[in-house]
Amino acid sequence: MQFNSNFNDIAENYLFAEVAKRAAEYSKNHPDKKVLKLGIGDVTLPLVPEVINALHAGVEDMSKAETFKGYGPYEGYGFLRESILDYYKSCGVELALDEIFVSDGAKSDLGNILDIFSKDNTVLVPDPVYPVYVDTNLMAGRKIIFANANGANGFLPMPDYKVNADIIYICSPNNPTGAAYTKAQLKEWVEYANKKNAVILYDAAYECFIEDENLARSVYQIEGAKTCAIEFCSFSKIAGFTGTRCGYTIVPKTLEKDGFSANKMWLRRQATKFNGVPYIVQKGAAAVFTEQGRKEINQNIAYYKNNAKIIAECMDELGIWYTGGKNSPYIWLKCPNNMKSWEFFDFLLNNAQVVGTPGAGFGSNGEGYFRLTAFGSEAVTREAVARIKSVLKK
Repeated sequence: MQFNSNFNDIAENYLFAEVAKRAAEYSKNHPDKKVLKLGIGDVTLPLVPEVINALHAGVEDMSKAETFKGYGPYEGYGFLRESILDYYKSCGVELALDEIFVSDGAKSDLGNILDIFSKDNTVLVPDPVYPVYVDTNLMAGRKIIFANANGANGFLPMPDYKVNADIIYICSPNNPTGAAYTKAQLKEWVEYANKKNAVILYDAAYECFIEDENLARSVYQIEGAKTCAIEFCSFSKIAGFTGTRCGYTIVPKTLEKDGFSANKMWLRRQATKFNGVPYIVQKGAAAVFTEQGRKEINQNIAYYKNNAKIIAECMDELGIWYTGGKNSPYIWLKCPNNMKSWEFFDFLLNNAQVVGTPGAGFGSNGEGYFRLTAFGSEAVTREAVARIKSVLKK
């Protein structure tokens, strides 16, 4: 027996676990201090009534022989996939039902999708980046190269035709930077991927925060994307399913190479390794796209957008450079006074009792930057902003 030695190439501690550990240690040593957390991108508002009602209805279904459900379809129940299909239509995107696959979340699928690709593929990810993109490929032993995201390009790197990549990760609006590609910029990435015969793994988990019509809600709003892109989305941020777990992946039937169909391979993979999302959860997820569900959920999204605005206005007042804050729940700020990322983390924790996420944890280009999230309560957000102002205005 031998273990997978590729695990030696990943960080021993997951970034957010380290943030939580340091915050917990501070609270233990300072029980009189109230720590405000704007670090991990977890939602705080409860599930909306329409979703709760649907979950209860699903529970009732499971209590009666005539409506009981056992194993479900590997791709997800038709009623949920139909609602997702209609949601895409509202964005001007036409899909086939068998291109939609329901899962337990975008994070899972972003790692699991790698099963259908050769370990010999070269992977291109932006730096800074959501750690899952890097770690899952390191576990498989793939070669990873980095696109240079930085302050000069607004943390939106563009394709370089001198670079050859097989798998390309794009997250827009981006985690951690909050930056979002315009449709014109995404068109350049689609053209690059098609020319290089590469695939774009497009993380659209935060599309619900987009307000600007020049930004894409889906990569499939870009001509040519269906021959080079797989899209991942989640109910975690649009509907607060971080603890309920449900997402979906779009694998176009036109994404093929050398006689292999990505769509057929993904279905085969799921049928082998996944038994689907619980019926009850899928009932709740389908309620997200009803008229009443959308109305209630839009109120929650507006709540988080207002939190982002509060944080962004604080940065403006302090004269701190940042991206995000609009079209995104994240504010990615340049650490003041040339502080390093973890140095600023300790500064805020010790002086303001506010927890954020050090940019260095997202890659070398994240050093000197810091991420704050709008997913806290409004009261916590306002108090945290007041504390940040008090310690940085001194």
